[in-house]
Amino acid sequence: MNVADAMTPRSEVVTVEIPGTRDDVLEYLQERKFSSVPVIKETDDGEQFRGLISRDALIDRPDEDQLAMLVEEVPTITADATIEAAAKLMLTEEERRVPVVDGRLEGIITITDVVHAIANGDTDGDSEVGDLARSDINCLYAGSPLTVAERELSYAEVPYGVVLDDEGEMTGMLTVVDIIDVARVVEEDDTGDSIANQDDDWAWEGIKAVGGRYMPTRNVEIPVEPVSEFMTGDVVTVSRRRTAMEAAQLMIEHDIEQIPLVSGDELVGIVRDVDLLEGL
Repeated sequence: MNVADAMTPRSEVVTVEIPGTRDDVLEYLQERKFSSVPVIKETDDGEQFRGLISRDALIDRPDEDQLAMLVEEVPTITADATIEAAAKLMLTEEERRVPVVDGRLEGIITITDVVHAIANGDTDGDSEVGDLARSDINCLYAGSPLTVAERELSYAEVPYGVVLDDEGEMTGMLTVVDIIDVARVVEEDDTGDSIANQDDDWAWEGIKAVGGRYMPTRNVEIPVEPVSEFMTGDVVTVSRRRTAMEAAQLMIEHDIEQIPLVSGDELVGIVRDVDLLEGL
């Protein structure tokens, strides 16, 4: 299977164009809820791909308005490359989405696209998840205030926490999405703090980052109730002998990015969507 078979084609990729302003990107991210936007420039020779603008860039440079100053160069791949080559690039460059470029932008391929390919049997999914899973597991205590749990996820630079009860047993899963769902944005101005009202959902989306910076919390209010009130209690798990294909199918079915690995009733690891790429 090639990248062309799995990617989102150019006709379905919304872009922003240089010259432009950060408002063009904000409008795109608000509508599509993606973490970055491809940037193009029209020239006498046609459309040219210039890079991506991410939420990180908008957060790090809040006073910069011009798109040209916010663009980041990123690794690219060609449509005729294999899915395995795309997986390797994502792993080595730590990128969750890669533009497909051959002279011009032809599409975008993401980790989720590769997971779909594994789940559908379009590429190798025979590796056992026991060989792909990580033994280091990020955990949270069910009784911790959600504010503390958010900081723990941020400092650990992971988007999930396996929740443990008073006996140290797995009792749930908490992700950054769970926190986003209950967080609200506080808008700061020269006269003090005020609660955002008109664009609450978008305001939160606008400051949410990706990569190693999942949860910057400036201007964000998070409930102080315990993690147990916000976690998912019915946790999907896999055993060592399950295949990458089976794990990918569970991720797609339940719309999740990580699954705890168990041996009997014992928690022994975690397999994330990016780990499934290792099998390729």
